Amino acid sequence: MKLTELLKALSVKEIVAAGDLEAEVKAVVYDSRHARKNSLFVAIPGQHTDGHKHIEGAVKHGAVAVVGSNSEKLDEFVASSHYENQTVVRVENERIALAQLAAALYDYPARELGVIGITGTDGKTTTSFLICGMLDVANLPNGLIGTVDYKIGPKRWPHGEHQTTPEAPEIQDLLRQMVKARVQYAVLESTSHGLALHRVDNCAYDIAVFTNLTRDHLEFHGTLAGYRQAKGLLFEALSQESPKPFITFPKTAIVNQDDPNAPFFVSRTLEAAVVNNQAIRVMTYAVNSTADVTAHAIHSTATGLHYTARTPRGDFELDLKLPGDFNVYNSLAAICVGLTLGLDLELIRQGLESVAGVPGRMETIQAGQDFAVIVDFAHTPDALTKVLRVLRPLTKGKLITVFGAAGERDTTKRPLMGEAAAMFSDFAIFTNEDPRQENAAQILDEIAAGAERLDWHEGANFLKIVDRRTAIEAAFARAEAGDTVLLAGKGHEQSIIIGTNATPWDEREQARQALEKLSNS
Repeated sequence: MKLTELLKALSVKEIVAAGDLEAEVKAVVYDSRHARKNSLFVAIPGQHTDGHKHIEGAVKHGAVAVVGSNSEKLDEFVASSHYENQTVVRVENERIALAQLAAALYDYPARELGVIGITGTDGKTTTSFLICGMLDVANLPNGLIGTVDYKIGPKRWPHGEHQTTPEAPEIQDLLRQMVKARVQYAVLESTSHGLALHRVDNCAYDIAVFTNLTRDHLEFHGTLAGYRQAKGLLFEALSQESPKPFITFPKTAIVNQDDPNAPFFVSRTLEAAVVNNQAIRVMTYAVNSTADVTAHAIHSTATGLHYTARTPRGDFELDLKLPGDFNVYNSLAAICVGLTLGLDLELIRQGLESVAGVPGRMETIQAGQDFAVIVDFAHTPDALTKVLRVLRPLTKGKLITVFGAAGERDTTKRPLMGEAAAMFSDFAIFTNEDPRQENAAQILDEIAAGAERLDWHEGANFLKIVDRRTAIEAAFARAEAGDTVLLAGKGHEQSIIIGTNATPWDEREQARQALEKLSNS
């Protein structure tokens, strides 16, 4: 695309220096190391560095244009010897600009897809897997941008990143690939970070799903109210683009009626609809409240769930292969999506029952040992509590929990995680979980403080072992027949971040290696 055409996508801009406006732009980048010939570089302020400091590096690698907000740095670059007829543009918000430029470069692919967005503290990944399973059974080609992996039609691959919602250029690239592959529906896990940082701007959502909201990411959002506000942006976005001619259903907000924050998301949806003169339908689901879709006669086992789904189109029996009562909610949300799309109840049932599991979510590791090993991504107090509550009645012996808390993230949840472990476990080992540049031992002390509030004592009730591999081995060495060991916090992730280095790490493989070591000892 010609630079002059691409810059039309910017809602607010000032051209500081006009270079070759007819230059061809083949990529929009935000990391100067990824700049190349005929790229446009957007200088983004980050947690550890500011992209404005790397303008010269981007230009050196071939960027024909630079976009940023720091007037001093932009003027300094234009006045320097490194300026060689590049176009330099000043904007008010670099992240909004990045999203606008990326969507324009890829020619707004979301406008050619049915887009389903899912937000919430927990349940996004499982709900997305259930939706994709349902769409697959219904022979509706679909794609996924999620925590565990990416999917385009039948092709699925893990992305291995800690970041659930990628930056705007990656999202728009994936959506364009979906269009080329003749995908009809795209499922996007839309995190609070992704929404607040404008990564999912211009994604033209048709359906928005809210799973639940508990404390998380307060290091970024500041308060629980700020966290909720960010998630509300998904429901505002429903009314920001015109309905698509090929979509036969009205734009729909799907809300967990049992969550105390449900009224906020409903009102946020309806208020935005009035402002943008759009008609938005609200559909609710619940277990304990009156709602459009509800679950009845729930029977939970170690291997799955059985319940009766009651919907406006009739009732049906559902046998899920996913254990844990919280998965009732995830499946109800998926049922609401299926109903919105007009799928037959039988296709919805078959689709949900086809999902055998989700990587790193209540995943059983079996290597011949006489105790259970479960790997789960639970990394918030609420999620850890829910998983432990599921495992508690299923455990004949001791319930041993191994987990940590991420560095440079919400510190207030650390003692709450310790409390959750003390309340529902028999023993716990606190260990590394992406300490990043924080002091790892200090993180474990903060977790332990919560356990100590419930009269737990180091040595008798818990251990602090910084090295995660050693912690897992210690838990297995302590386990006896009939016990359950929960490895929480890493789930599907493929690395552990210590300092600034992402070291390869697969919790499931580490567990298997530790079990093999134990059997050979």
